[in-house]
Amino acid sequence: MEFVRTSPTFRRRRLARRIRRLREGAGLTQEQAAASLDMSTSALSRKETGEVATSVHEVRSMMDLYDAYEPGLVDLARSAKAKPWWHAYGIIDRGYFDLEEEAASIREWQFSFVPGIFQTEDYARRVFEGAGVLEAGDIENAVAARMRRRNRLHDHDAPLSFSAVVDESVLRRPVGDSSLMRGQLLKLLECMDIPNVTLQVLPLVEGAHRGVEGSFTLLSYADVDERDILFLEHAAGSLHVDKPEAVSAAMSTFERLRAKALNGKNSAALIGRLMSDC
Repeated sequence: MEFVRTSPTFRRRRLARRIRRLREGAGLTQEQAAASLDMSTSALSRKETGEVATSVHEVRSMMDLYDAYEPGLVDLARSAKAKPWWHAYGIIDRGYFDLEEEAASIREWQFSFVPGIFQTEDYARRVFEGAGVLEAGDIENAVAARMRRRNRLHDHDAPLSFSAVVDESVLRRPVGDSSLMRGQLLKLLECMDIPNVTLQVLPLVEGAHRGVEGSFTLLSYADVDERDILFLEHAAGSLHVDKPEAVSAAMSTFERLRAKALNGKNSAALIGRLMSDC
């Protein structure tokens, strides 16, 4: 089976910005353009915000109306309808997959578990089992999808830059038996050898700090028009926040945590000692 790497939602948003710019470049209002395209103003507005998809036929009509041809626009419209790779695992809407697929760099603070992209199959399976949210039959698909996410770290054309700070308590928390934990700690050391990965451990001796309020992830994109996103998980679901002030506050917190954390060499040494204790 062939999988599509990029996200329909992000492609739709890129397409929306480009068709809006074409209209503005033609000097037409939404009302004028909608009338000529034989659609309502509200329908065009939703297409220009990416709320709904724009068909290939509509894109061609827009380029004719605006007297502007933009290479790749038709292909972008066509690909925006493609199903993302995680649909093959029976995952319809996990929230985070969509954000991570298009990210150029990610910064993650973890106070709960090993970052998902670094988890072994056994560790991930125990995490899903412990959460008690998925049916037993869905857990294996969720584990397989989580493993596939690691491919982004090795993408030849656009490898994902991943920087993580993990609280030492995460590495000491037993998820499964000693053998499972040794395997997970070993996987962390292997991931630390990937050039575009940075992993630091915040030692317990640091005591109280801002990070005890909870884990969070910051995602940044190569497209300058895409805002950085703060992703937060909670008991009832998740939040995707792109308000600059909230993102800036989270970035500041991450940098403070990173400054307190052990450097890469000392983090690896601590992980090695924890492996010996398992």
